[in-house]
Amino acid sequence: MKEELIIAGFGGQGVLSMGKILAYSALMEGREVSWMPAYGPEQRGGTANVTVIISDQSISSPILSTFDTAIILNQPSLERFEPTIRPGGTLIYDEYGICKPPTRKDLNIYRINAMDAAAEMENVKAFNMLVLGGLLKVRPIVTIENVLQGLRKTLPERHHHLIPMNEKALRKGMEIIELIND
Repeated sequence: MKEELIIAGFGGQGVLSMGKILAYSALMEGREVSWMPAYGPEQRGGTANVTVIISDQSISSPILSTFDTAIILNQPSLERFEPTIRPGGTLIYDEYGICKPPTRKDLNIYRINAMDAAAEMENVKAFNMLVLGGLLKVRPIVTIENVLQGLRKTLPERHHHLIPMNEKALRKGMEIIELIND
């Protein structure tokens, strides 16, 4: 098994955190992992993306030009990364930050209304966990149990009381993701 994915959006949306949690989760499952963030100097509000590779074998290079899966959280990222997804790959997007939806017909395209769900939960910080839950529903590359362990590893101990809320968001994300092309 090898999964090469990119998560892209604006700084402050939890893009890098999502990638880090995925990476820790895969490490706990004994897999090889590469986590490579990229962001502008402005961070919050600027564009940010992270490339994550999860594999059962050694990873030869963390540099990728094409991806199996892309999570896209804003229009500039959609325009930049939609063409880089391999045919038959997966694109997941939240339409909150997208004004022109994806157009490729050779992809499995999923929409997740995570921003709306985060507002319903009255916790916008749950946004990235909702999206991550959606990813794990359609691409179960790691288990939720290991994601929760990854949260324990990445969150400072003073925030561990938020883990149950994050688990709720992960599970809600699994419920609300929908395939939009057949």
